[in-house]
Amino acid sequence: MTQTTERSDEAVEPTTEDEWRGRLVEVQDDNPIEETGPMRAEAKRLLLDLLRPYRRMLLALLGVVLVENLSRLAVPRLVQLGIDHGVPPLRDRSDGHNLTLVVVALVVAVVLQAASRVVFLRQSGRIGQHVLLEVRRRLFKHFQRLDVGFHDRYTSGRVVSRSTSDVEAIQEMTDSGFDGLITAVLTMVGTAILLLTLDWRLGLACLVGFPVLALVVRWFSRASATTFRTVRENAALVIVHFVETMTGIKAVQAYRRESRNQDIFEDVATRYQHSNEKGFRLFAIFMPSIKLVGNVTTGVVILYGGWRVFHGEMTIGVLTAFLLYLRMFFEPMQEVSQFYNTFQSATSALEKIAGVLAQEPAVADPEQPRPVGAVRGAVRFDHVGFSYVQGRPVLPDLDLNVPAGQTVALVGTTGAGKTTIAKLLARFYDPTAGRVTLDGLDLRDLSQSDLRHHVVMVTQENVMFEGTVAENIRFGRPDATDEQVRAAAEAVGAHTFIEALPQGYDTDVAKRGGRLSAGQRQLVAFARAFLADPAVLILDEATSSLDIPSERLVQRALETVLADRTALIIAHRLSTVEVADRVLVLEHGQILEDGSPAQLKRTDGGRYAALHEAWVSSLV
Repeated sequence: MTQTTERSDEAVEPTTEDEWRGRLVEVQDDNPIEETGPMRAEAKRLLLDLLRPYRRMLLALLGVVLVENLSRLAVPRLVQLGIDHGVPPLRDRSDGHNLTLVVVALVVAVVLQAASRVVFLRQSGRIGQHVLLEVRRRLFKHFQRLDVGFHDRYTSGRVVSRSTSDVEAIQEMTDSGFDGLITAVLTMVGTAILLLTLDWRLGLACLVGFPVLALVVRWFSRASATTFRTVRENAALVIVHFVETMTGIKAVQAYRRESRNQDIFEDVATRYQHSNEKGFRLFAIFMPSIKLVGNVTTGVVILYGGWRVFHGEMTIGVLTAFLLYLRMFFEPMQEVSQFYNTFQSATSALEKIAGVLAQEPAVADPEQPRPVGAVRGAVRFDHVGFSYVQGRPVLPDLDLNVPAGQTVALVGTTGAGKTTIAKLLARFYDPTAGRVTLDGLDLRDLSQSDLRHHVVMVTQENVMFEGTVAENIRFGRPDATDEQVRAAAEAVGAHTFIEALPQGYDTDVAKRGGRLSAGQRQLVAFARAFLADPAVLILDEATSSLDIPSERLVQRALETVLADRTALIIAHRLSTVEVADRVLVLEHGQILEDGSPAQLKRTDGGRYAALHEAWVSSLV
């Protein structure tokens, strides 16, 4: 549910392009994890934790990869044997038995390589998808678990970025990254050993280009680490601005911000483009450099190896195998560079996801929750102090007792602390001083599932989820029967309009309840609350956005909804306040007046009397 935060330092709408860009750039600083190496510690722990259930399968896959690579590495060696021992000179009349054996062995190696490749791709894909599913599960569960204060700070665009583009970066690594890296490493190590085994002199000659190769790889790894992290951050900026703009598209169009938002989007999109171009420039230097070193090394091998063949110190088969292995050695360099790109993106994504998962909710369940039993609904604010920002209290010292079954209305100017009181009672926040109790039990000692069952909040912007009317009424009580849903709707006066809908209770409410009017959405929200049957009900500006006919429908529903339960009503319309047993007039978090509506209206010079008189005058 969308809440309006009553902060004494309420955020001001940015007014300049620089302020907007500064607000967007905050997304780059959402991960407080300290840098500890190539992969930050939290990200590394997260990755190991995700892979831990598949340790045995990963070891088995490592064996499959070894078989695949040994089969592939055997091919040049078999070619060498075929040339040197299977292809006889023209004067030799042998029956070609050796060549047949080599060809058979070659076929076996190729088939074994293909079969092991199939096994690896199927099983590694399965593991990768399970890992991604677990990441999505953890993120979704954790985002729901985190407190309202976190979501007030963390924009919806950043939530989408963590759940989509960052997960996709990890998917890219699991789908092809590890495969390419393992194959490349095994190929390079295997070919290096085989080169030295075939002819150690020629093998040492290949090392001429290795220092240059090492320098190029080291430069690329350092330069790309920064570049690809910037790419991920700029990608997140694009998503954040896109989502925030589309989410508030009505306001954007109403205030003619299209061109201004377009400028901001083009700025972040251009930065994303530039960071990607920088990455391509790195590849444009790295890949040709690798090829140059490989070609120079191949030329050295042909010159020196040809000289040795000419002098009878080496066979043509060995030289041929040498050239094939040398090609095998340099080919994986491209895969390694591509993996490094994928790895850097995935590492950056893992860091951000790990940063979110490392966030502990400010409002958490106690280690040993106290049982609540039957709840009467008595509420007490025992010398409660609260501030959103340190040193700027919204509630300096609130002492309030609400007996079970009493309906209390909170009135006052904007910023008086009304919504803050409601949020503390719903335990969206915890007080910074004092305690809030329900039937004498501190809310911090109760499990949130118990608390949410007994304390329900209804706001002026009740969220309607995609689905039917019945599903939205059943939202707080999924196991409710159709009869119970219908009874709840009838109790609050929503049954008549629901039955008039095209499919009645099975009518799809569309996105955010777009098929329902504001008054109808409010009645559905009341039916939802009535069906949940809480001991304490909080109504935060429940009628402020309604027209007069809709308000009358809601007022009648209130009488049913508020019966036999404790209620806290926040309202600017005093017609809603009239149903309360007691009214509290607040100013700067302090109670200035406390009494029944009738008593306060008769108070000469009283705040509520003045508010009521002004309200009556506005109706004339």
